[in-house]
Amino acid sequence: MGSVDLTNNVKKISLLGATGSIGRSTLDIVARFPERYKIVALGGGRNISELVAQALRFHPELLSVQDESGAKELAIALKERGLSIPIMFGQPGAVAVATHDSADIVVAAMVGAVGLEPTYAALKAGKDVALANKESMVMAGRLLNEIAAANNVSILPLDSEHSALWQALNGESERGVEKLILTASGGPFREFSIAEMAKVTPEQALCHPRWNMGPKITIDSATMMNKALEIIEARWLFDVIPDKIEVLVHPQSIVHSLVEYLDGSVLAQLGLPDMRLPIAYALSHPERLKLDLPKLNLAEIGQLDFFAADKERFPALKLVRQALKMSDSGAIAFNAANEVAVEFFRRGKIGFLEIAEIVARTLDQVDAQEFTTLTEILDFDAKIRQSLLNSGI
Repeated sequence: MGSVDLTNNVKKISLLGATGSIGRSTLDIVARFPERYKIVALGGGRNISELVAQALRFHPELLSVQDESGAKELAIALKERGLSIPIMFGQPGAVAVATHDSADIVVAAMVGAVGLEPTYAALKAGKDVALANKESMVMAGRLLNEIAAANNVSILPLDSEHSALWQALNGESERGVEKLILTASGGPFREFSIAEMAKVTPEQALCHPRWNMGPKITIDSATMMNKALEIIEARWLFDVIPDKIEVLVHPQSIVHSLVEYLDGSVLAQLGLPDMRLPIAYALSHPERLKLDLPKLNLAEIGQLDFFAADKERFPALKLVRQALKMSDSGAIAFNAANEVAVEFFRRGKIGFLEIAEIVARTLDQVDAQEFTTLTEILDFDAKIRQSLLNSGI
C-alpha cells in the first residue's frame, strides 16, 4: 500500500517580526497545532538569541535579521548548534521571507513603516497576509487593497480590535452597518490631568495596564496614537468612510470592538486580552481552533465599563480626523511624525505631550496628495522623516 502525503493539509507560514510579542504568540499557536501549521521562514530583529531558539524548534528554510552584524552573529550561533539555514538581513531579507516560495500565508508582525515593503511584496507574490503591522494599511491601504484584489489574495486582520470587527461583521452587508466601534483601554494615563501627563516619563509610558506589547506600541497606546492609527487601518480593511468609525474607552479590554447596525443591533466580540485568540482565528478561518487557554468568565469579572474618549487630553483622536481629510499624504505624515516623535520621547529628548504637538505641526505643513505607487509612498515618508530630523524636533 502506497504512502499518503499529508503535507498538502499543512498551512505553511512565513513570519515577519518573529521575536516580538505577536511573533512569539504566533509561534505558540503553531507549536500547539503541528499537524496544521509549519513555519517555513522567520524574520526577526536584533534579538538573536530568541531567533536561534526559534530556529532550533521550528527548523525554517530561511532566516532574516535586521542588520549584517546580527546575520553574522546568527550564522555563528547556528553553526555551533549544527544547523545550516540560509540567512539574509535588512529589507531584502524581510522581503525574501515575505515572498518565500512555499509559504501559503505571511504573518506580518513587524513594527513601524519598515513593515510596508514586505507586506506589499507578499501580496504581489500571491500570498495571503495576516496583518498585525497597522502602519502598512495606514500608509498604503488603498494600494494594498488594489494589489490584493489583483492577485486574488486576502488581507486578514490580526490586531485584536480589527479581528473583533471582522468577527462581528461576519459577512453582513456593509449597507446595514451604522458604525464600527473600536475599543481602547485608555492606557495608563486615562485618569491623568493634562498637567500630570506633561510630567510622564518614558518608563511610566512603557507600563501598559492590560497588554504586553513592544515599546513603540505601548507608548502609542499611552498617547492613544495607536487607536488613531487603528481608525485609518479600519477605514481600509473594511472599506468604510471614516465618519462611521468611532472609539470607546473600555478599561477592562474584554470587549475588543463592536459593530452597530442600522436597526440598532450591536454585535460585539469578547475575550480575555490574549493575542493568541485573534492570531488563531486568522490562521484557521473560516474554522475555529479548540484552544487550551484561560476562558472568559463574565461572572468573575462582574462589571464592564465604557467611557467616551477624551479628545482634549488625547489629541491624537482629533489629529487623525485631520489626517484622513488630507488623503494619502495626511496618513503617511501622521504615522511618520509619530514614529519619529516616539523615538525622541524614548530617548528623553521631548516630553510626552510633545508627541502629539509634533504630529500636529507636521500635518499643518503637508499638502493633500494621493499616491499610486509604493515608491511614491516610501519617498514621501522618507521626506517627512528627514525634515523632522533636520529640524531637531
